[in-house]
Amino acid sequence: MVFGANFENRFICIVNKILLTLKHDMDTTNEQYDKVVDNCRKVFLSKTADYGTSWRVYRTISVADQIYIKARRIRTIQDKKQQLIADSIQGEFEGILNYAIIGLIQLELDETASEQLSVPEVREHYHRQIKIARDLMLQKNHDYGEAWREMSPESFVDLTLAKLLRIKQIIANNGQTNVSEGIDANFLDILNYAAFALILINESKPAQ
Repeated sequence: MVFGANFENRFICIVNKILLTLKHDMDTTNEQYDKVVDNCRKVFLSKTADYGTSWRVYRTISVADQIYIKARRIRTIQDKKQQLIADSIQGEFEGILNYAIIGLIQLELDETASEQLSVPEVREHYHRQIKIARDLMLQKNHDYGEAWREMSPESFVDLTLAKLLRIKQIIANNGQTNVSEGIDANFLDILNYAAFALILINESKPAQ
């Protein structure tokens, strides 16, 4: 079957519109991702200035438990449809993101590293881990077409809890895996789930 020039022109226009839409969506996602991460970074560095790097004493299982507590609270609020403590779900997701960063930094530093890190050192570590997570997000968005935008808030919590169970199992196996990703990959996924949840929370807020 031979198509006329008009059909081919229309087809090319449709393809170009789709490509432009995808590019616009990705540009929007990148801006939103950077914004929520920047908010988390500011909180993290402010607390570092106030408290130092007391979190350096955490072992991996302790970091996982801190994330677990926050994820379980969000899930309980989602199930019961009410909360008695003022701390927001948004704040809990920001905490999850920052604890995932802590977990990644702890894995990066060896046992000889100082427990006391300066704010500039922490900022550098934070930036490096975010870059890794952001690159991973871009790669997965390319392959999955931003399917996360169609997910429910409950799913981000459930996926986070599942990743935590994987981390705990890997720890129980002395850090060994046969075919699965390591602890760092699970922390990276948890970080990005939290970022996606924060983006969707911000999108759902009424315009000021």
